[in-house]
Amino acid sequence: MFYKNLITLSIFAVITPAVFADEPSRQAQQLETLRFKAHPLEQSAADFAVADIVLKHEQLQEKGVTIGDAVGQKAGIYSNQFGSGSSRPVIRGQDGVRAKVLQNTADVMDASALSPDHAVTVDPVLAKQVEVIRGPSTLLYSAGTVGGLVNVTDQKIPTQMPEKGYEGQVGLRYNSGSDEKLAAASVTAALGDQFAVHVEGLKRKANDYIAPGYVTEHMHESEDASGNHIHELHSEKHRRVGNTFAEGESTGLGLSWIHDRGFVGVSYSRREDQYGLPGHSHEYESCHPHDDHLHCDGHSDHADGHDHSAHAHDEEDHAGPWVDLKSERYDFRSELNQPFAGFEKLRVHAGYTDYKHDELEENEVATTFKSKGYDARLELVHNPVADWEGVLGMQYSQQKLNITGEESFLDPNKTQKWGLFALEHKQFGDFHVELGTRLDQQKIQIDSDLKNYDDYALSYSGAVNWAFIPSYKLSLNASHQERLPLAQELYAEGKHLATNTYERGNENLDAEKSDNLEIGLHYEGDQLKWHTHLYHNWFNNYIYAATTYAYENFRLVDYTQDKAKFYGIEAEASYAFNPVFTLGLSGDYVRGKIDGINAPRVPGGRIGTRADVKFTDGWSGQAEFYHAFRQDKTAAWESETDGYNMLNMGVSYAGKFSQGNDYRMYFRANNLLDDQVYSHASFLSSIPQVGRNFTVGVELGF
Repeated sequence: MFYKNLITLSIFAVITPAVFADEPSRQAQQLETLRFKAHPLEQSAADFAVADIVLKHEQLQEKGVTIGDAVGQKAGIYSNQFGSGSSRPVIRGQDGVRAKVLQNTADVMDASALSPDHAVTVDPVLAKQVEVIRGPSTLLYSAGTVGGLVNVTDQKIPTQMPEKGYEGQVGLRYNSGSDEKLAAASVTAALGDQFAVHVEGLKRKANDYIAPGYVTEHMHESEDASGNHIHELHSEKHRRVGNTFAEGESTGLGLSWIHDRGFVGVSYSRREDQYGLPGHSHEYESCHPHDDHLHCDGHSDHADGHDHSAHAHDEEDHAGPWVDLKSERYDFRSELNQPFAGFEKLRVHAGYTDYKHDELEENEVATTFKSKGYDARLELVHNPVADWEGVLGMQYSQQKLNITGEESFLDPNKTQKWGLFALEHKQFGDFHVELGTRLDQQKIQIDSDLKNYDDYALSYSGAVNWAFIPSYKLSLNASHQERLPLAQELYAEGKHLATNTYERGNENLDAEKSDNLEIGLHYEGDQLKWHTHLYHNWFNNYIYAATTYAYENFRLVDYTQDKAKFYGIEAEASYAFNPVFTLGLSGDYVRGKIDGINAPRVPGGRIGTRADVKFTDGWSGQAEFYHAFRQDKTAAWESETDGYNMLNMGVSYAGKFSQGNDYRMYFRANNLLDDQVYSHASFLSSIPQVGRNFTVGVELGF
């Protein structure tokens, strides 16, 4: 059936341009200077001390629905996939809270920081753009994100009136690797002259994905003729990776009053997800710590130690453990130009998130995670003072977290954070200077006999761009950042089967401190463009989960602190041979050590090439190939991960079907070599990623 559908869609993709051939072809338009929406000063790309990454809406339509998969192939960025339902970005070897994800510059307030199997509740497919922010600008939102942070900008709250009274997009796509079917739509409409309403929605359903050469092993017990027990190791080959299904839907509604000096808007969004947890096993359910060792009484009755294949994923028939997630979010945003003397702009945001997910086994709830979070921020952009332009602001957040059930490894707690921040920049001839600072206070109340937490942290950063000769730029970015520990790092006590660990927190942890340096060299000519960056992060009191004992594949981990360092290089170059054809090269490498020992889940590096072709009449094509290197510099408990080759190709067509209405059709072939792909950055590095797959889709704009 799939092949018939694919053939039909392919024929449709070919004949559609001919059907609309009488429509005028799109004229080439000069793009305006790229501006980063997360930056309150809206600086141009040339003003930044390091090369930020921006993925526009058209690019996001063809990428993964999880945020890690959406950005994971950009230079210096990987994804720590946990099946199809969850992934976070890994930036320069840092993940979790050190690679923070924001939604419209606000905290997402979910439970994703607790574990890699917890989804980040943002929707890249519905986003207007996704930005990777680096340099002093990161201190506007968080401290400790030394590699950068990711901001997802959506359109739930309209900020300007639609030009013709309405605008929107409708998209459909299909992927063969998991039989994924996805539909997304968004509409913004004017209500009179000053009010605008926005409605959006997304629905997705995907089965277990296909992987080449996937084999699992399990022990089979039998009896011989004399009644003796015989244990034999059996291998079983699978076409699909069990329990990697994912289903979900999102809806959003926003309303804004838009006036001459800004806007005031509110929005409501709801998200529901159901997805499998691959590789999950109850083999070590009985394990518990005894001083510095683990005591395990044997395997549980329903554990066989290998993945379970699942093909039907109706709610009443899930095979293997799975997550049932529901999240509701309310947001208020306002922006006012010339609010009062001395200031150019005032921005205000406030949000409330009610989050819950159940982890089910045999369709019975085993563990429940509940989070209720508030966050608010205020920004003031001041008028230039001695040619210094800048922004001042404050933010507050509160999150109440409650975990109940079998894997309740953390007592109920409440985390409150206050932050003050400032960012200033000025041009000195050929030098552009940017300075940032941030002061944080954090209080954590824990519902146990352990002591509550209360501490401060101060971070500061500076960056200089030097345009020393035409087309060349030298950048230097230095920072001192301090990160306050999470409740999990302070107070965890219990089994965490998603990562095969028993976690023990440390209530005496101090603030994590890092000194960071980055040097970049950039060239931007008419045809040739390139940049390269060298970076080094020195950590004092680096907080990590240290393995102190292991029983087979189950580990006892204690949160502790040590000296650490991460260093690496990123480079990209492109050459436009003519207006039609552009060829690019890219590569990245990162090395991480904690107390002189290899850091865990650090990827092995990549090098690759990309070709972009822009034909006339709306046709364009892309082809990319990269090699991911084997990672043999592993932490004590890790296994080496083989390298792989990745070849992706795509073609798209953009046209108009009436005045002011356009459409875009695309076809992508991913992992064309059908190579076995293992991600060392993932906690599931022994489970292969999706094999050869094809994506076909269409989006209508009006």
